[in-house]
Amino acid sequence: METISALVGRRHEDSRETQLISGNGEFNQTGLKDFIKSVKFHNRNVSYAIVAIMGPQSSGKSTLLNHLFHTKFKEMDTDNERGQTTNGIWIAKALDMEPFTMVVDLEGTDSGERGEDDTSFEKQSALFALAVAHVVLINIWCHDIGREHAANMPLLKTIFEVMLRLFSRRRTTLLFVIRDKTKSPIHILKSALMKDVEKIWNSVPKTEEFPGSHISHFFNVEVIALPHYELQEDQFKDQVAQLRKKFYNSISHGGLAGDRMDVVPASAFSLSVQKIWETIKQNKDLDLPAQKVMVANIRCEEIAKDKLSLFASDKAWLDIQDAAKTKIVLGFGADISSILRNRLLEYDSETKYFEEGVRNEKRKYLESEATRVVHPAYMKTLSHLRSEALRMFESGLQTHLSSGGGFAESVRICMDSCVLDFDRRCKDAAIEQAKWDADALTVREELRHDIRTQTLLVRTEKLPHVEEQSREWVSTMLNKQLKTLFEMGGEDKDIKWADVRSILNRESDAVAKKLSSALVAFELDQPLVQQMLQDIKRYATNLVVTRFKEEAHNVQKLITHRFIIALQKKDTKKRAERKEYYDSAYRKCLKLLSTMAVIRLDETYDHVENVIFSALMDAKGGVHAQHPLASDKWEEVPSDITLITPAECKDIWDQFELFMQSCLSQSKEAEEKFKKSNHWSVPTWVAVGLVALGVAGFIILLRVSNTDLALLVAALSKLGLIIGACLPCIEEVLKELKKAFNEFYNFVKDLFA
Repeated sequence: METISALVGRRHEDSRETQLISGNGEFNQTGLKDFIKSVKFHNRNVSYAIVAIMGPQSSGKSTLLNHLFHTKFKEMDTDNERGQTTNGIWIAKALDMEPFTMVVDLEGTDSGERGEDDTSFEKQSALFALAVAHVVLINIWCHDIGREHAANMPLLKTIFEVMLRLFSRRRTTLLFVIRDKTKSPIHILKSALMKDVEKIWNSVPKTEEFPGSHISHFFNVEVIALPHYELQEDQFKDQVAQLRKKFYNSISHGGLAGDRMDVVPASAFSLSVQKIWETIKQNKDLDLPAQKVMVANIRCEEIAKDKLSLFASDKAWLDIQDAAKTKIVLGFGADISSILRNRLLEYDSETKYFEEGVRNEKRKYLESEATRVVHPAYMKTLSHLRSEALRMFESGLQTHLSSGGGFAESVRICMDSCVLDFDRRCKDAAIEQAKWDADALTVREELRHDIRTQTLLVRTEKLPHVEEQSREWVSTMLNKQLKTLFEMGGEDKDIKWADVRSILNRESDAVAKKLSSALVAFELDQPLVQQMLQDIKRYATNLVVTRFKEEAHNVQKLITHRFIIALQKKDTKKRAERKEYYDSAYRKCLKLLSTMAVIRLDETYDHVENVIFSALMDAKGGVHAQHPLASDKWEEVPSDITLITPAECKDIWDQFELFMQSCLSQSKEAEEKFKKSNHWSVPTWVAVGLVALGVAGFIILLRVSNTDLALLVAALSKLGLIIGACLPCIEEVLKELKKAFNEFYNFVKDLFA
């Protein structure tokens, strides 16, 4: 149990009186904050009452407060002459009372120290008391009631005037305390006092906001009377004790302060009274509702910033923020929402007694600033989700394609799946207090763009494979058929460009159909499909052109081979018939040469054949300046479809005839050898060997340059002489083949006749 001395010490400390406003009007901000902290007032919310007292100087105000609330205000020393005891405005805590009650002691009015003309502080302090207090005690001498110029009448007028300046019907309780009560009954005193009060009220000019208003609109008026403190001390103390009971539960309904309005929360009390006094000192109209809004703005913003600071330094949030930089944080949205929710609940709890509009506005500010702090981590999380969804798409697409799924269908399935998963995980990452749907939608569109880009890359990888397959297929088919065509053309069947066009069109259409079917799975735009089909047909055309260009380099071999084949198919004895047949063989060779000279995929340029025939078949002799084949280009034939120029055609034909003349020369030399010796005969195998040797010579001739042609002919000539010199040694063996050799000789002789 506490000792009496400890209790007295505690009570003295709890009721420590502090000067709130000095006599010259200076507000003691530091002293008030220290006082509030020492009496633990800041955590009372709105569970408190403010009681102020005003009255003439030396009317016993401080004495009444000390007995009524157990405070320690300085009292007048009766041993000294009367004078100003309370200077300025003082504040103290009422002891042993619920609710928490703050007591304000005002400097007395009508003081000699200030003089008759210095009434500004009286009015300022009266306005301050009415603006701050819920209950105002007004000390009145009993003998002043009913007197026209009593000391308290100017005070009452001041009270009423300033009350109308508050612009608020606060229903403040005015408790008139009649001091040094006489023998007159209390109801008579009260009636007389109320008449004086109403008379003064009616004399006060009303503002436009409150025309014709009654005093009861602004005040709850009560009247009590106390005996003389010095002459009837015991009675005085007993009645003060009874009055004290009226201040218990004063803020409850029906209590002395039960009609209080616009209560400022305890945490803003210091700020509120400071702003009120500053406004009063500046001689401005004191608009309490506006004042309340101002205080709410300042205080709610302070609380919001405090909660924001606590959130920004919260360890749980900092851990999430750090982790979100490098990975997806599971429970990101729920955890941050919970942390924010707790801070907002704290804000709501501390600001619930402030003006609602201001409170909500600052709450939005707190939410906005807190979510702004979170936003980078949220966007980083969305970025991680986007990257993860894209990886999911890439993996899923490869799996579907590997299992044989169509490209477009696989893309659609994988895209729908990964976007749906992204949406679900975005919802999990969403912050309850933030409206970031637009951000999520933006990142969602970025993901879809990523998917489209990746789809294009994969398609770009896949389409060349499809195109390559088509090229391989058409290349195989065209090369196979063109090879057959060239083989037949090198023998006895003409190469017709109509056949080439037919093959090209047939195979181009076939490969285009195959490619079109393969492209269906890609669901490409029709213009792109048409472009690819045109490309494959163009490829087929280029392949045919390239193949003919290759064969054009071997045209001499082709015409030589065709000439020999053409002659071998006809066995004739008569010279006239042989001559006609030789001419036919020549024409077949020229036909092949003219066919290979120019690309004719569009059924034009047939005049080339006429020029070749007229120049080489119908005219014999050397080339002169005006020769039809002296030019390096065909008339009206573009260079890109020219395979063999006119001059090249003439060179090829000259080499062909030179080779034939060489063979004829060898044949004549062999004939001379044959005539000189009729003792031997040529066996069949030798004849066959000579023919084979001649064919081999043809092939070699095609592979050597013009400068080596003479050496080649000389070598073949010597080889023939050697064979002829060796024949007599084997006369007996060769007799049986004499007839065959004679036939071969006549054949070659007629060939070059």
